[in-house]
Amino acid sequence: METLQNIRTQIQDVMQNAIKLPMTPIRLRDLIRQVRAARTAADERAVVNKECADIRANFREEDVTWRCRNVAKLLYIHMLGYPAHFGQLECLKLVASHRFTDKRIGYLGAMLLLDEQTEVHLLITNCIKNDLNNTNQYIAGLALCALGEICSAEMCRDLVGEIEKLLKSSNSYLRKKAALCAVRMIQKVPSLMDQFMPVTRSLLAEKNHAVQITGMVLMRQMCEMNTETLGSFRKLVPNIVRTFRALIMAGYNPDHDVSGISDPFLQVKMLDLLTVLGRNDAEASDMMNDILAQVATNTDGSKNVGGAVLYETVLAIMDIKSESGLRVLAVNILGRFLMNQDRNIRYVALNTLLKTVQIDNMAVQRHRSTVLECLKDPDVSIRKRAMELSFALVNATNVKAMAKELLAFLETADNEFKAPCSSNLFITCERYAPNRRWQIDTMIKALNLSGNYVSDHVVANIIQLIGEYAEEQAYAVRELFQCVQDPNFDTKQPLVQVACWSLGEFGDLLLSAGPSSFGGEDHQQQQPMNISEHSVVDALENIIKNKHSWVSTREYALNAVMKLSTRFTEMTSRIEQILAPLTANVSIEIQQRAVEYSSLFERPQQFRYGILERMPIVKRGTAADSTFMNGEEGLTVPHADDTDDLLGYHGDKRDGTSKPRAPKHSDSLLGILDDMSILASDTPVIHENGHAHQGSSAGGGMTDLLDLLDMNPASSVPKARPAAPANTSATSAMADFDFLNGNTSNTPVSAGTTFTAFEKNGLRIDFTVNGSPESLDVTINAWNFSPEEMSDFVFQAAVPKVLQLQLFPPSSSTIPAHGLSPVVQQMKIANPSHTPVKLRLRIFYKTSLQTVQEQAEVSNFPSPTSKLF
Repeated sequence: METLQNIRTQIQDVMQNAIKLPMTPIRLRDLIRQVRAARTAADERAVVNKECADIRANFREEDVTWRCRNVAKLLYIHMLGYPAHFGQLECLKLVASHRFTDKRIGYLGAMLLLDEQTEVHLLITNCIKNDLNNTNQYIAGLALCALGEICSAEMCRDLVGEIEKLLKSSNSYLRKKAALCAVRMIQKVPSLMDQFMPVTRSLLAEKNHAVQITGMVLMRQMCEMNTETLGSFRKLVPNIVRTFRALIMAGYNPDHDVSGISDPFLQVKMLDLLTVLGRNDAEASDMMNDILAQVATNTDGSKNVGGAVLYETVLAIMDIKSESGLRVLAVNILGRFLMNQDRNIRYVALNTLLKTVQIDNMAVQRHRSTVLECLKDPDVSIRKRAMELSFALVNATNVKAMAKELLAFLETADNEFKAPCSSNLFITCERYAPNRRWQIDTMIKALNLSGNYVSDHVVANIIQLIGEYAEEQAYAVRELFQCVQDPNFDTKQPLVQVACWSLGEFGDLLLSAGPSSFGGEDHQQQQPMNISEHSVVDALENIIKNKHSWVSTREYALNAVMKLSTRFTEMTSRIEQILAPLTANVSIEIQQRAVEYSSLFERPQQFRYGILERMPIVKRGTAADSTFMNGEEGLTVPHADDTDDLLGYHGDKRDGTSKPRAPKHSDSLLGILDDMSILASDTPVIHENGHAHQGSSAGGGMTDLLDLLDMNPASSVPKARPAAPANTSATSAMADFDFLNGNTSNTPVSAGTTFTAFEKNGLRIDFTVNGSPESLDVTINAWNFSPEEMSDFVFQAAVPKVLQLQLFPPSSSTIPAHGLSPVVQQMKIANPSHTPVKLRLRIFYKTSLQTVQEQAEVSNFPSPTSKLF
């Protein structure tokens, strides 16, 4: 028994001693293997939690032997996304170690786990200072890397002396790392820039290429941050050009040669620095013209490294004030890039040409055929850039040829391209069309090819186009009638909407004799027209009953049928039969229209004829030019029903839901405008005696038609005009405004003056002023010359109370990049007292990176006594 008791005691002692022994942690590669072997997220969490528990246990035991291994595993766990903040102090202990391997892991952990907000961050400053003065260059290099990554403003001020000393060191390894650390320090504390300027100049004379590269990075950062520094460094342009020439003229050097190019990395940095120094400075640009021409001419672009140098050379030539011949050379280089087999190079060329086309359009025009070939590229990003560049190349001379190519592209384009392509085609045709018939033909083709992928505003634009040119209405309605005969019209709903509106307005013109040349003016065979009233109504009825028709399209067709009841007198009973079943339609919008339209047949005939009369012709050069393009609220917008404004509701183009037209005011703007009257861009408002009134009824949504016919005083529609359509001409709209303001004798002026009211960050807003001293008509053109599209654009304006202002909706809420086309908006200012005009502006827009809000004041309007008046 005693023997067994002794054995038991010995076993217990061994177990207690085993517990006291430190457990050997697993290696990092074993942890990685376990994590990768986990089949589910729960298994991975279990592995990580178990390992974190073991690491904490080792940290508590102050196990110096395995601290480095544990911190390395903890950094891996941190990169997987799990919390690892408990290892911050252990990183500081490793940094304080004398072993290089410990310092390496410690500084890496500090860069990953520490930031400026942590209290531990301040404890590492003394360790970094000691290591910066270490005789071992690699330990000093570790400290420089960590300082550049995690430095705070306090650390920068405390350690700036050590960095300045290292910049003067004889060790090139330390100088290049110190230069990069100095870049980060001046970003944190710009006032430290003065201490680094003298030593920065000396870095450019270094023989070591790595030090030269980092020195140029530091110099470029200083130039971007301070204009005075930029002017000082411009004196070094001759030295940089001399160094650049020596570099490209040097013979073969195995240390720097890359595919036959002498150190392309240094060349690119030099070109980048020269671009900054030569921008907006003619003298500096003149000094570098020769070297840029030499690089552009002698560099072999057949390989990637040569292409990179040439690309940077092109950017430099286009950004500085270079000679015209040099710009042509740069565009020719981009033209060669377009023919490269590498898709990345072709994309870069297209992107750069898109920026260049605004600078030298004629030089880019020479490569038009190559750009058009890129429309057939299998890569979707290249096709997108080629399409944008093609539209930028269109002018009055080549519009027909370019439109033909773009229509061919639209025929085979992916669905994502059809909406922007059709929108840009309309803008292009509107600007450069040789005649209106060609424009109508082109837009019908574009709608036909785009199918259902057409922006809503394009439909309203084409309707406006047809409505304002009386001489082309018969031709347009015949072409569109042919389109609705297509059995596949359900895949072309926007085109059908335009056709329905045209048939409702001008369906009676189909019955007159005359051939159609469907397919456009280039179509050789003219088809004789033999159309009856029955065939027109049949076509519209087919659209209404087709189950694939959109609700908004059926609304268009229903309105057209109702309009034809006053054009085709023999079809009245047939139209009543079409309306009858629709009074119980599942769509509330269609049901309400059918009920109200049916009630018109019970009233005296003159009511129906008055309400459904043909729309007046809208002339150009008025507020309608901006309102019709928006396709929303406005005085002259042709929509799904040209009696919508009269009835008091507005049908949505997709789901047919009714939305009352309530005014939208920006209360936030009132705080900054003091005594100025405010106007938001999306609401027509009439200002009278300093008080704002809604130009159209704010609460007249869903107004009953029978109340209107009975001349109900509560109706939001004026009694004097019960039969005026929603699409009142711009002339009468302006007359309404003048009447409300008591202004009955304006003297129009034929010539206007244009000036820039606002320009910042690529956004430029131009005002074109016409009119008389009592009433100014202002056309607002918002241009976007930045490389990125601006969306959700809102323009707001306010005037002093002595003035009266009316602002119409913009043509679009998105401004295309690269100045392709402006967003147009119309504004009218009544100035009965002839006082100087002043405006306060608030501008909103979005980019992919930020939401921008700008404010400005415009006081440089032409005075009432200027030659304009």
